[in-house]
Amino acid sequence: RVLSGLLRFHNKQAWTPEMIEQITSDCRVTADFVSEAEETALHEEVEGRLQKLPYEQSHWDEAIHLYREREQRTWTPANEKVLARVRACSFPADTAHLTYVHILDLHADGHIKPHIDSVRYCGDVITGVSLLSSCVMRLRHEKAKDELIVDMYLPRRSLYRLGGIGRYEFTHEVLGETESEFNCERVSRGRRISIICRDLPKQQAKFFTKMQPIPEE
Repeated sequence: RVLSGLLRFHNKQAWTPEMIEQITSDCRVTADFVSEAEETALHEEVEGRLQKLPYEQSHWDEAIHLYREREQRTWTPANEKVLARVRACSFPADTAHLTYVHILDLHADGHIKPHIDSVRYCGDVITGVSLLSSCVMRLRHEKAKDELIVDMYLPRRSLYRLGGIGRYEFTHEVLGETESEFNCERVSRGRRISIICRDLPKQQAKFFTKMQPIPEE
């Protein structure tokens, strides 16, 4: 169920009604998107390979602190059904998807700094399931970073979606343990794994749309 109460606008008088409508329409949180059993199945599938990787201090673009990550293309049939549900809830029906799913393991003491994902690597929507821990994702307008701020509370097992102006005009970050609060209440942070689906960057999507299937002989 999509809950508008999981978004909190700071300094609301600075927002236009149109911008609030755009954010609430394109940036959503769906609580309890996966069950406890589905969370366990996803976690068990990715944990083995993640445990072989060390936590990194900083990302190549300096956006993440204390993390490890990998990409995965094939999944168990049960988990593939969950990912299909993620895509169905977050993307238009005719979307060209990236075939690899991004797995981001954020240490309990880690955080994600404000950034806008490069258009070279993903398209109009970024969406992911939060495993193991809740967190607070903060959006800041890139040209009014101290005035236009909205917090998204991402409960454990929820699905978040970033699209529209929230994808292109706002940075997003995941608050560290010392800053993690929502509506003046503390949000305890632990290790968090996010299973992230993305669509193809626009130029690649146009290319694949133009391609014609090869007839079978």
